[in-house]
Amino acid sequence: MSATVVPLPPNSTSETTDFLRRMASMVSGRNGEMLLRAASLIESLSHRAMSAERLYHQAQEESTRNAERHEAAELASDAMVRQIEALRAQLADVTAAAAAERDAFDTERGKLLGLMQDAESHIGKLTTELDALRASVDSFNETVISVPIEVLRLARTQFDYLSSGFARKGDVISQAMSEIGGFAIDQALTAKKPAEKA
Repeated sequence: MSATVVPLPPNSTSETTDFLRRMASMVSGRNGEMLLRAASLIESLSHRAMSAERLYHQAQEESTRNAERHEAAELASDAMVRQIEALRAQLADVTAAAAAERDAFDTERGKLLGLMQDAESHIGKLTTELDALRASVDSFNETVISVPIEVLRLARTQFDYLSSGFARKGDVISQAMSEIGGFAIDQALTAKKPAEKA
């Protein structure tokens, strides 16, 4: 329950105390003393009432300031709560986006690892095939010699000359062998021509 403060009318206290003191000067004995005590008591109570009124006004002003501060603090607190909620939502969005990017990265990484393994397997197969081809070429090179075409043509001419010489002498076997040699050289020259055109 709040008390209602009623300000004292101006100069009413001083008029009353002045009146009581004048009366005390006219009355002698115990009654005069009582009037003087009453005047002092009224002055003291009046000072206390004015101090209480000042304190009440100060307390009221402080209470108003506190209420304003409390309201400002509540507004600031509400704003902070909204800002924290917005930051939490933003953090959740960023976290979800980071998780999605991580998943996409893991998927892409898995694909790349699969491609890399396929490539390594393919390289292994190609390396095996290349080694087999090298071995084949090496074994082929061991059985083949490289001869210039002009030398082959010259040998072909010599086989023709030998064949006709053996034919004149009647050596049919040597003639046949010379013709087979010439035929083999013809085969080599014929096989070389398409390769040169390509």
